[in-house]
Amino acid sequence: MNEGTAALVAAARAVHAVAHERRSADDVLGGADDDRAERSAVRAIAFGTLRWYLRLAPAIARLLDRPAARIAPAVHALLVTAAHQIVYSRNAPQGIVDAAVDATRALGAARASGFANAVLRRFVREHASLFAQLDADPAVRHAHPRWLVDVLEREVPGQIEDVLAGGNVRAPMTLRVDLSRTTRAQAQAACAARGIAATPLEGYAAALVLETPVPVDSLPGFAEGWLSVQDAGAQLAAVLLAPEPGMRVLDACAAPGGKTAHLLEVAGGDLDLLAVDSDAGRLARVGRNLERLGRHARLAQLDLRDPAALAGEAPFDRILVDAPCSATGVIRRHPDIKLLRRPSDIAAFARTQLAILGTCFARLAPGGRLLYATCSILAAENGRVIERFLDFERGARLAGTAVQLWPGVRAATDGFHYASLTKAPPT
Repeated sequence: MNEGTAALVAAARAVHAVAHERRSADDVLGGADDDRAERSAVRAIAFGTLRWYLRLAPAIARLLDRPAARIAPAVHALLVTAAHQIVYSRNAPQGIVDAAVDATRALGAARASGFANAVLRRFVREHASLFAQLDADPAVRHAHPRWLVDVLEREVPGQIEDVLAGGNVRAPMTLRVDLSRTTRAQAQAACAARGIAATPLEGYAAALVLETPVPVDSLPGFAEGWLSVQDAGAQLAAVLLAPEPGMRVLDACAAPGGKTAHLLEVAGGDLDLLAVDSDAGRLARVGRNLERLGRHARLAQLDLRDPAALAGEAPFDRILVDAPCSATGVIRRHPDIKLLRRPSDIAAFARTQLAILGTCFARLAPGGRLLYATCSILAAENGRVIERFLDFERGARLAGTAVQLWPGVRAATDGFHYASLTKAPPT
């Protein structure tokens, strides 16, 4: 099997795992081939296919002589993956068709080789006319789930085209400079010395945006903790929470630890900071990130949906609730979200968000500040959650105006929502 066919097979398996087994792309591809170049090729094909799956699959369906559900899932994933390569790669279409035919054998579906050959040959000839019809639907044109497009058409009709198109662009690689150790100008110069073009992002004091993504081990000062990879929108959390030296701070749902570290950087490391996550593996990532950065925080594995989870803790001056959410604001980084997320998930996330908010707010000191954050662009997880919380939590006050960052074609950040709450002194 040549390298091109091997990459197509591996990518099709990953697409199958996401589309038909509902596994995350990062989980599936995390253990991919050890060779960096091969791993990169497989990841590029798989992520590209997932990004455009909801445009490609309807086109393939028009060419089938049977319902897609009656085709072996592995073969269907291969057809869509090969279709992506035909439309979005520079490879010769006939070579892709031949590789897909060979791939059926590697996938244990040799009997489908003729079927795959016929479908993909038709796709090569007819895909332009197929898309001319299918793309009249914005959900297909932008390859986003119908339910999400419907919600955005109701909530932000004036922004929907930009937001949907933005979900298909490659997100920039953005760095956070530890301003307690160096300046952004010095970090930019150090990058330039290694041939890495980095540009300061206006409005974000610690952010540098790379012209081209690079491996983290090539970044100057990365191993020493001077630089971290973090979207500029995520960098806003520590700025808005504004912890001061000596404060007790809670970072709820802390993994993988980027915001935890930034809180410590903003306060010069002089915080009594408790970083919490419900998953032991994710909490371990927080510990490893803090170790690289030379920072310290207390770590605790807790389920903050439990009202008693923080019962042994003294009140906190600052609390960051980076709540579990639909992640609809980071689709451009994680296109598998388009296939994995369901409409019913949103109400479930909102219940979890309210429960975590309640547990954390109960441990907020009077006069303290809690920052509620999500990487969602849906009102049901953002403004409506805060409205519901304020309805039953009489001691809570909204401080200022909530911040909603929208992803888009020209967006400098992913999609994030921030709302600051304070606790009134007891009467």
